[in-house]
Amino acid sequence: MVAAALTVLVGAGLADVGAAGAATTTTTTTGFYLDLGASVSVGVQPTALHPSGHRTHHGFSNDLIAYEASRGISLSLTELGCPGESVATMVNGQDGCYHAGDSQLADAITFLNAHHDQTGLVTIDLGFNSVVGCLRTHTVDPACVQQSLATMGPQLSSILTVLKSAAGPNVTFVGISFADPYLAQAANGASGRVHAHASLQAISQLDQTLAAIYQAHGMPMANVASVFHLHQTTTRSGSRVPENVATVCQLTWMCASAPYGPNIHPNRAGYEAIADAIIAVLPPPFH
Repeated sequence: MVAAALTVLVGAGLADVGAAGAATTTTTTTGFYLDLGASVSVGVQPTALHPSGHRTHHGFSNDLIAYEASRGISLSLTELGCPGESVATMVNGQDGCYHAGDSQLADAITFLNAHHDQTGLVTIDLGFNSVVGCLRTHTVDPACVQQSLATMGPQLSSILTVLKSAAGPNVTFVGISFADPYLAQAANGASGRVHAHASLQAISQLDQTLAAIYQAHGMPMANVASVFHLHQTTTRSGSRVPENVATVCQLTWMCASAPYGPNIHPNRAGYEAIADAIIAVLPPPFH
């Protein structure tokens, strides 16, 4: 779906979106797209100049812009996301992007107030960095995951309340769930399979927590876990690994050779898959 939209967009010579997040305005703008969150929200991938990861203009937000343009809907893109952003730093600004009392949340509120009477789309990519510290070692700490989710839940709920209060009546919010890049560890022997199994449980708990929060606020959530086949544990014919592991290798940089991998971020196909998951829950006029 997204790939077809990209072809239409390129053929029509419409807008391209720069890596810094500023959109080239098309001839007719019908609304805005405010993209909030962490590194995935700004299309971070390893590049030749930045093998460890750098924001690009090949993220899901750019794919969504292309999809809407192919349908005759022109959205101006504003990306406020910050690599490494957690739910906590979204509020307090203690990250690598916002300083001196500023925060992504404060900038988002300012933006929504300024565009109160416009039609708009807001996507929210938050939660993964609130628990990732519990998953990075070769053992997953379940108590750490539980405590992180218990802390994150009320914080995210408060963020959504504030964002909805600042937004106008014609703004659509979509939350985003997560896949599990650490499933790729299953290809690394018995210890890797143990870590992959534990990380899958943790990410599943994260997605369940997020789903409950977004539902409570009347917001749809894009089922990224589904497009990444997160819970498909059968093994493909001719494959040595389960479907969910193979999909992680196909849609992220986790199984790529150095210097580009292993890297937890989606590749271009992965970002297109995330965009498709968002499109699937978009209401009119966006879908």
